[in-house]
Amino acid sequence: MAEYQKMSNAPVVLTTVDKLVQWGRSNSLWALSYGLACCAIEMMAAGGARYDFDRFGTIFRASPRQSEVMIIAGTLSKKHAEFTRRLYDQIPDPKWVISMGSCANTGGMFNTYSTVQGVDRIIPVDIYVPGCAPRPETFQFALMILQKRIRKEKASRKIAPKRLI
Repeated sequence: MAEYQKMSNAPVVLTTVDKLVQWGRSNSLWALSYGLACCAIEMMAAGGARYDFDRFGTIFRASPRQSEVMIIAGTLSKKHAEFTRRLYDQIPDPKWVISMGSCANTGGMFNTYSTVQGVDRIIPVDIYVPGCAPRPETFQFALMILQKRIRKEKASRKIAPKRLI
């Protein structure tokens, strides 16, 4: 681009449609928040004035039909597992999942009959955020990694079903 500007001195940017679509997608991620436990407080703090996820284009939504990213924050019980899967299925493609906190990632310290030992047993997870409870900065970094990953994907690709463990 710099050489082109030197030649004509015109502000022209050349790109492909795929890159333009993915850039738009990555900068307007609407998130379905699914706060289940103490990690949800950190997720809410990330949406507050100090960390301000709106500047990333991330707006928390209460409807799965208007969301692209599902954020699972906290301990998932087997009682909630069916509803979590149902909400995931209602999100239109392409969709991504962020698992936030040790309890969502692996069940944490709750190795009991009523706790799901990892959200990835119910829905496919794209980004795992470690910690108990993870700080909003960690969550912010995970979102930036997801944005970077989305920019590398092709917009016109056929969406393959994601694998569960």
